[in-house]
Amino acid sequence: THVALLRGINVGGKRTLPMRDLVRIFEGAGAKDVRTYIQSGNVVFAAPGSRVKRVVAGAQEAIVGEFGFEVGISVRTAAEMGEALRANPFLGKGIVPKWLHVGFLERAPARGAIARLDPDRSPGDRFGVVGTEIYLHVPNGMARTKLTNAYFDSTLGVMSTFRNWRTVGGCSIICPGLRRL
Repeated sequence: THVALLRGINVGGKRTLPMRDLVRIFEGAGAKDVRTYIQSGNVVFAAPGSRVKRVVAGAQEAIVGEFGFEVGISVRTAAEMGEALRANPFLGKGIVPKWLHVGFLERAPARGAIARLDPDRSPGDRFGVVGTEIYLHVPNGMARTKLTNAYFDSTLGVMSTFRNWRTVGGCSIICPGLRRL
């Protein structure tokens, strides 16, 4: 079981991609047992590990062909999603879950790139890079933070897509083998 996290679809009425079409596209690319979770591009599907890259490439190609825009996709196994839930350095007493977000990176960034991230870029907000995830604690809200996709993508040299903590935990509802925390 895998979770595909599509970047930047159905946000603010832009780059609209209906979930029923997304299911059809993933099935057409060779995925099985395809399900979506909320409207922001979270797809749970089954495929042998050796076929996942082909499924994702096929889905990306179909989206360009049918909808006319490119979509970055980060993929995690159910076990990796579970680890992402457990590894959040900001979980703990006094932390409001609505202030937590996770950025899923396409691949692990270089250590030198991580070192270039500015911990003081957005006063009051904090981040931590753990493996292929960026954890955010943004008590001022995502709309006000300077810790954006563009900042992380350009500094790390890796595509990111962010989800709020509730969405990440909610994926566990439809992802077999992933326990909700």
